[in-house]
Amino acid sequence: MKHRIEEFSNWLKQEDITFGFITSTPNVFYLSGFYTDPHERLLGLCVFPNQEPILICPNMEVAQARSKGWEYEIIGYSDTDNPWNMIHETLKKRNISPTKVAVEKEHMNVERYELLQAMCGNIFIVAAEDKMHQLRMIKDDKEIALLRQAAELADFGVEAGVNAIAEGKAELEILATIEYELKKKGISQMSFATMVLTGSKTTAPHGKPGLDLVQKGDLVLFDLGVVLDGYCSDITRTVAFGSINEKQTEIYETVLKAQLAAVESSKPGVEIGMIDTIARDIITNAGYGEYFTHRIGHGLGIEVHEFPSMNATNTMQLQQGMSYTVEPGIYVPSVGGVRIEDDLLITENGVEILTKYPKELQIIK
Repeated sequence: MKHRIEEFSNWLKQEDITFGFITSTPNVFYLSGFYTDPHERLLGLCVFPNQEPILICPNMEVAQARSKGWEYEIIGYSDTDNPWNMIHETLKKRNISPTKVAVEKEHMNVERYELLQAMCGNIFIVAAEDKMHQLRMIKDDKEIALLRQAAELADFGVEAGVNAIAEGKAELEILATIEYELKKKGISQMSFATMVLTGSKTTAPHGKPGLDLVQKGDLVLFDLGVVLDGYCSDITRTVAFGSINEKQTEIYETVLKAQLAAVESSKPGVEIGMIDTIARDIITNAGYGEYFTHRIGHGLGIEVHEFPSMNATNTMQLQQGMSYTVEPGIYVPSVGGVRIEDDLLITENGVEILTKYPKELQIIK
């Protein structure tokens, strides 16, 4: 992790920033290797241009941070301590008088902003997000290995779900089977709330699984992912149960065509917006444009939705080491919804598809 700290520290030096105060769990993890959910408690990482960094966390998590390899100073505090006073005293001991501080503006709430201002005095606040996005966007070899493994487990989760489909089974019952089978493989955390949707509920891109029962003629949509050593996967597959009608088949084949085209067009130097446009044009030309209601995908890594946003207006070019999803969908009320999603990695000359569960239309008997 030292090289990540060094890169961020060099940016602070270039921008004449006194220190960076990183407080979001994903970014603290990226820079330190220490992953924790502090709930309401303060988690922070102070990074300086010319001094060693400082980690701030509850006392009960200091040993865990050390076990993850953090060898620099730690400010550990109890529930009766004021961590802001402790940070202030440490800065004074280091003879640091802040004038310009970089924070994650999207993450820092007003209360903590005011506490930071009170601690440091009259300081100028700048955003750290852009730099952190740049650092995290290009994955290194270790990150890529974890993304591959997480994708394999996502494939396994879909397979477990498909195998659990049976007439009269509830969405939540199938969902429980998926997560139980993944837990047996050592997965304790999903990337997001697992979705198993059947029948008319497949028309809601972010539908909520419940006690709805699978019936013959239903489309069944799975959207799931796992967290493996801090890195996420995200896959969507849609299958038919018992039978499928002509309209549903047309929708499925249109989505599959759009998804394959978007994947095929993914390579270094291609504008992100083109990926969305290629898929959207196929769906629009088939007469379903109004039923494709979201972007083509999103960045993927420590967070299941991270930079960059894979939308039609994004002119950023794809680069080697970027990982993201491609997930077109069509959602037609009274007919059904179909979404097909893969995790992709941009390679030197093209793209690697990390999720490999079959995408051809399956009719589960």
